[in-house]
Amino acid sequence: MIMDLNDPELEFSDLVYAYQSWVMAVINDEKLNNSEKLLTEDISDEGLNAMRFLPGEVTNAIETSLARVYEVDEEELSALLFPED
Repeated sequence: MIMDLNDPELEFSDLVYAYQSWVMAVINDEKLNNSEKLLTEDISDEGLNAMRFLPGEVTNAIETSLARVYEVDEEELSALLFPED
């Protein structure tokens, strides 16, 4: 289900969930060597759209927390999330 950013019922927690899901899918696909890929275009789109509306402190906290949980270097995670073109 694609998140409707114009939905008046959309809550802050929905944005956090979308961003967190995207970060977790990137970690899963790039670092955990699972055969099942989790990152889909919908998850990517929703995560990036949610990031536009979340304060930097929130996105940073999500990234830092998940990097610690999955034992991924924060700088490496940042490079996976936002590769330089």
